Amino acid sequence: MTNPVPPRKAPDQPWRTEGTPEEPSKPPSGGRRPRGGWWSLVAAALVVFLIANLVLSFFNDGDEPTISYTEFSKQVDDGNVTKIYAKGDAIQGQLKKKQDNPEGDGTYTKFKTERPTFADDQLWEDLTKHGVTVTAEPVVQQRSFLSNLLISLAPMLLLVVLWIFIARRMSAGMGGAGGMLGRKAPPKPVELESGEKRTTFQDVAGIDEVEGELNDVVDFLKNPDAYRRMGAKMPRGVLLAGPPGTGKTLLARAVAGEAGVPFFSASASEFIEMIVGVGASRVRELFAEARKVAPSIIFIDEIDTIGRARGGGSGMGGHDEREQTLNQILTEMDGFSGSEGVIVIAATNRADVLDPALTRPGRFDRVVMVSPPDRGGREAILEIHTREIPLAEGVDLAQVARTTPGMTGAELANLANEAALLAVKRKQEQVTQTDLSEALEKVQLGAERPLVMPEEERRRTAYHESGHALLGMLQPGADPVRKITIVPRGRALGVTLSTPDADRYAYTEQYLRGRIIGALGGMAAEHVVYDVITTGAENDLEQVTNIARGMVARWGMSERVGRLSALPSDAQQAYGLSAAPQTLDVIEHEMRRIVDECYDEACRKLRDHRGQLDALAQALLANETLEEADAYRIAGITRSTKGTDA
Repeated sequence: MTNPVPPRKAPDQPWRTEGTPEEPSKPPSGGRRPRGGWWSLVAAALVVFLIANLVLSFFNDGDEPTISYTEFSKQVDDGNVTKIYAKGDAIQGQLKKKQDNPEGDGTYTKFKTERPTFADDQLWEDLTKHGVTVTAEPVVQQRSFLSNLLISLAPMLLLVVLWIFIARRMSAGMGGAGGMLGRKAPPKPVELESGEKRTTFQDVAGIDEVEGELNDVVDFLKNPDAYRRMGAKMPRGVLLAGPPGTGKTLLARAVAGEAGVPFFSASASEFIEMIVGVGASRVRELFAEARKVAPSIIFIDEIDTIGRARGGGSGMGGHDEREQTLNQILTEMDGFSGSEGVIVIAATNRADVLDPALTRPGRFDRVVMVSPPDRGGREAILEIHTREIPLAEGVDLAQVARTTPGMTGAELANLANEAALLAVKRKQEQVTQTDLSEALEKVQLGAERPLVMPEEERRRTAYHESGHALLGMLQPGADPVRKITIVPRGRALGVTLSTPDADRYAYTEQYLRGRIIGALGGMAAEHVVYDVITTGAENDLEQVTNIARGMVARWGMSERVGRLSALPSDAQQAYGLSAAPQTLDVIEHEMRRIVDECYDEACRKLRDHRGQLDALAQALLANETLEEADAYRIAGITRSTKGTDA
């Protein structure tokens, strides 16, 4: 079982880390906080408004008009004053009825006036006589300085908040390269959670030869002094190349876990942004963080995203950004800056398209091929992925490994998980051999379809699959037939499963012809029994075409074409571009010759063994599915083990 993916501290950090020491947080750039012009602009606006409101507050004594003392005395005599407030000779008051202002425009109810110091008009007696209330609080309650300030600043504060929100969104969209509002500091690495185990070689199985290559890197990281005394230099990079799902990422994490050094992982696509220069900036930051905790390992997954050969008519969009990012990686790995103590491990399944400057010694010193595991490796991988799955007594993982040639570690992990899901659906306490077998059928053949076929079509399908199976049993050296079924699975109406007893790494011409004969067995059976050809052989013909093209144009199995590789391996894309028209005509003629010979032989064998063909078809119609032992017994053929790895 693998550990969880290392954590990411910030959303704009394009890499994940594990095993890095905790660093105290400190301001970037030597203790100085990042500067931004917009903060100074906000501070200046606040200062201006404070001064403006402070000055205006001295002139803003209220909104009530100032009237003459004569007008005030007249209103008192008329009994129109309801209350007043006096502070020294200054008087504020309020009228009972609104009056026109004789000394200004409009009307007033509240007022203020100034009593002359020489007045001796018995004001108190007049107020008492007319029932005027003399209050202890000002008649006009004026707003405080703080209230005036907040009211006046409210529109400006709203604009500032809106501007900050928009600016942060823009800065986040610009990524680690900074943007219009200043450069963002790179996030600090983080540690794994307490108690969490790191991945080691104990979590990796099935690729022992690759482990041997990487053990040198682990030993170098553990004992650098021994290598330095000998004058050996630490390798700059290791390129893991192989099909998807073979465990390249797991291997990189295992190297870091075994060596006990910090591990930074990122996908190459995470460096690419719409803004040119962002990817190169992120590469610089990643290598800078790795150097701080050196020795360390940087893992870049799917490096062909940015590491494709330059100047080869690259696709539209992001061309300059991709090249700048690649150039920065080249410089960081082996340039003027140097990367002492930092090993780069990269993974790709398209090593053939990488830039030569990336794969040269000094950058990626080692190219390690990670291939699908052999039978022993598959068994070890299944044991790892079933550690936490309760297996029933009698479960034979070695048998499962024998019937899964070519499957990668990821596919085997999926197989174990599918078996566990089946056991849960059936409310079992343990996973049985049947669960594993049915999970393998689901993975290899597809899920069953509840399809009701007409009886005639069902019978024709039974003969079609019986033709495949019988020819596979009769052909010397062919892969043994494991299962025959006419239950619709995936896109197929029926399936015949054949897998070798031992892994094959080279194929003879006789074996390949047997594969073609077996693939044509379904069409040949329909031709022999019904004298018709149906669309059910579409997938069979695709396999036949690919095998015949490889025999003639790639593997030198045609006398007319000769010992040449006339077509590349990706002939579907480049067909017609790498060979002369006359050569292509010869290739087509030879392909037709081989396929026609194999088809004639398939029809002849089925006619000669018509009784066995009928027996298999009848058994399929009755049982729908035949296992290996039953199929050979019904066909009356002894299962040959010659040349197999028992």
